Amino acid sequence: MATKRGSALLLLALGLTFTQCKNEAYQTQSTTDATATAPAAPAEKEYTYETAENDPLNARIYTLDNGLKVYLTDYEDAPRIQTYIAVRAGSKNDPADATGLAHYLEHMVFKGTTELGTADWEKEKAELAKVEQLYEQYRKTTDAAMRKKIYHQIDSVSGVAATYAIANEYDKATTAIGAKGTNAYTWVDQTVYVNDIPSNQLERWLELEADRFREMVPRLFHTELEAVYEEKNRTLDSDGRKVAEVINTELFPTHQYGTQTTIGTIEHLKNPSITAIKNYFNKYYVPNNMAIAMSGDIDFDETIRLIDQYWGGLQQQQVPGFTVAQEQPIQKPIVKEVLGPDAENVSIAYRTPGINTRDALVVQMISNLLYNGSAGLIDLNLNQQQKVLQSYAYDTPMKDYGTFRMTGMPREGQSLDQVRDLLLAQLDMIKKGQFEDELITAVVNNDKINTVQAYEDNQNRADAFVSAFIYDMPWQKYVSRPSEFAQITKQDVMEVANKYFNNNYVLVYKRTGKDPNAQKVEKPTITPVAVNRDAQSEYYKAFLAKEAAPLQPVFIDYSKDLVETKLKQDIPLIYTKNKDNGLFQLYYILDMGTNNDQKLGMAVNYLKYLGTDKYSAEELQKEFYKLGTSFDVFSSGDQVYVSLTGLDENFEQGLNLFESVLANPKPDQQALNDMVAGTLKAREDAKKNKGVILQQAMVNFAKYGKKNPFNTLLSEKELKAVKPQELVSIIKSIPTYEHRVLYYGPRETDALAAVLNESHRTPATLKPVPAEKVYAELDFKEPTVYWADYDMVQAEMLFLSKSVPYTKDIVPVVRLYNEYMGGIVFQDLRESKALAYSTYSFYSPAAKKGRANYLLSYIGAQADKLSEAMAGMQALLTEMPLADANFQNAQASLRNSISTERITKSGILFDYERAKRLGLNYDIRQDVYQSANTMTFDQLKEFQQKYIKAQPQAILVIGSKDKLNFKELEKYGKVKQLSLKELFGY
Repeated sequence: MATKRGSALLLLALGLTFTQCKNEAYQTQSTTDATATAPAAPAEKEYTYETAENDPLNARIYTLDNGLKVYLTDYEDAPRIQTYIAVRAGSKNDPADATGLAHYLEHMVFKGTTELGTADWEKEKAELAKVEQLYEQYRKTTDAAMRKKIYHQIDSVSGVAATYAIANEYDKATTAIGAKGTNAYTWVDQTVYVNDIPSNQLERWLELEADRFREMVPRLFHTELEAVYEEKNRTLDSDGRKVAEVINTELFPTHQYGTQTTIGTIEHLKNPSITAIKNYFNKYYVPNNMAIAMSGDIDFDETIRLIDQYWGGLQQQQVPGFTVAQEQPIQKPIVKEVLGPDAENVSIAYRTPGINTRDALVVQMISNLLYNGSAGLIDLNLNQQQKVLQSYAYDTPMKDYGTFRMTGMPREGQSLDQVRDLLLAQLDMIKKGQFEDELITAVVNNDKINTVQAYEDNQNRADAFVSAFIYDMPWQKYVSRPSEFAQITKQDVMEVANKYFNNNYVLVYKRTGKDPNAQKVEKPTITPVAVNRDAQSEYYKAFLAKEAAPLQPVFIDYSKDLVETKLKQDIPLIYTKNKDNGLFQLYYILDMGTNNDQKLGMAVNYLKYLGTDKYSAEELQKEFYKLGTSFDVFSSGDQVYVSLTGLDENFEQGLNLFESVLANPKPDQQALNDMVAGTLKAREDAKKNKGVILQQAMVNFAKYGKKNPFNTLLSEKELKAVKPQELVSIIKSIPTYEHRVLYYGPRETDALAAVLNESHRTPATLKPVPAEKVYAELDFKEPTVYWADYDMVQAEMLFLSKSVPYTKDIVPVVRLYNEYMGGIVFQDLRESKALAYSTYSFYSPAAKKGRANYLLSYIGAQADKLSEAMAGMQALLTEMPLADANFQNAQASLRNSISTERITKSGILFDYERAKRLGLNYDIRQDVYQSANTMTFDQLKEFQQKYIKAQPQAILVIGSKDKLNFKELEKYGKVKQLSLKELFGY
């Protein structure tokens, strides 16, 4: 799956989880809008809509005359609307000789229209036609010298065309109206466009979207193509992606799910066809193949009327049919190997039926019986008993077929074959029915809880619509799916498991080593193009001039929006009520952590492997899962969180069980031995993870020096010397220290306090928490380049600058700076120069009073482009360019965002916690909102000159030694290689 700004896999939240049931008829209703005009005026159009019985979303599903599907649900958590525009066309619809086309197109849809994004369409049109013809000539040419000559022409003509283009004008428009999360993703069956908009901007957004889906203009094509190259290179650096590609290729040797990837082959990436992309758009981007899905603060009648007004004129047309390739049964295990720098693991994958079959629903049940994070067979028999380092299972339903996969990571000295056998043994237990009947009931109940929780979020609500549409599932069938899920029996599970899970799997050994088949998409020669930051199309000017009814911000009033009271021993209870459903969240928070005692973190981790005087560890997990509750203990450097969440109807039972775990953990020497061995193996695996190396190890080294919070760890000798009773004593001591209780749930304060006073086990006098060990933050006295060697196609780097300690006075200008520079960096380094697929610069305020703020700037690019990318980033940080249009946009976005932000539910509690850590007693967003309109670019420039320009930097680089240009790196400071031993401390 690929996105406009990132290509990480976007998991289809809940839509792939609750999407199967009997095909029942819809209820059909209608609504006629009243009119206050004279009787002679024409009646407003009547819109019919479909609903579903027992629908938790109370959704209405409309179908416009042109076939456009519209899914609407009203959920007024904030004056915002989550929107998805879904197209039933993904990478499986790509032509076989032009894979990656759907994904290319996704990028192009953000480039504007014949009116938006252009300063002179007629002149630009002529140049774009030349570019299109040159690409057709280029892809048919095989002679290397001639191809190079043609690409030079493409680069030259594209530069001319760019002088008439206005880069990023669509993004500017969405930013100006306060949209958030503007993005898109392409996967096998779909392409989906994402926006979270203020509710008062609905009409402007609908007009803007209707215009961009009416026509597609492939402007700035060759620089965006370079971004796609970079996206491809990122996938080639991902061992997980390589494993997934092998699995799909072997499971689907005939179907497009396996014969072509979403991002496309290197050969096809190098030979794109703008003509083919246009044809694809014209075929599939038609209203009867699209849906608008919306959840948020909406008025049904007004919304459908506006959608029809702006989208009803789009013309429907026949959509090409898709013939599903029929895969032949796999007769014996297919064994493959993937090599790469990451830690080793083994995966077993099976082909399963498409999402609209009942068997797919049973496969989902099997997935949960094996792995649900608490009480599945893999959870209890492998993870909790520490027979493997880590393992999991999950199903991925798609329209035509699905996949089921189990993955395990070995312990020290354990072979991948041993892990394979353990995983297969758990699946064999499912096939034989060797699991408790009540586990099915528990899975069903927890599924219901997960559904309730998910539907508290507009993203999940709207995404449910997307799944129903993409998989051609009537809404009643979608809504009824949980009830059918609840009817699955043990016999169903056994029959389906034995039907699909035999010796017909793909087995992939992911081993650590150099990939002999490593590839990369070579960098073409690209001349930076003009971005015309201050130019504005006539369309854009008119768009901005349209008025929208203003929305007023709502800030948290801590004295009114939460209740503070005392429990026994003067324990603070901070409470806010859940008025929506019967779920609760309970937290005990201590202001002490691993900086105080490394064994505290070890004890917290040990707890999940322990039983009590009444229950074994396995029985405990089963009991919590049956109650629809879960407990967790988490430690950071300076805090410990102990949490209990779940069904309020089982609050007392869950709380008493929870308290017994803290009060009576039973020491287990074998569990400790296994945990220590697992910890040591996990430490070694972390040294093979580039994200951990750069984002954690190197950042901490730069901030604090050789001895820092990241690498201050118990040594192997110290770990092995720890006794079970030591850790049990630490666990028991947690409630004996001063702490506070946070609660979000449906109970009234007095009733809640009574239950907690009775069940929460504390001594008569609480001990004060010990003083925190504070790591001194280093001053960056001279520019230094730290680098770490890692076998990868790309290179990644961070510019890190230490700034002043946190002060609330600069928060407004910081928020505006980040809003402004986000667009500038993206425009310059990606849109204009095509130097990086992923890049950003962000001034990060401290999370705690007294700590320093930091500027963090990131680039991920081909190693041979890193020097150019670094120079580009440094130039932006040194001399922040003035772009009036971008600045006005940043102001409007900041104002619109804050006026429509609503911090609600348990978010109020944690916002209060954050404020206290920063020494604040009010919602800091008030200061930002009051300043947003009056701040000037001169103030922004002053901030940049004072806190960013010429500040000493630590530059952190990770990449392959034989690909990095060290002479270029030396221009930025003294170059020092950091070994993994220095970074990790072991």
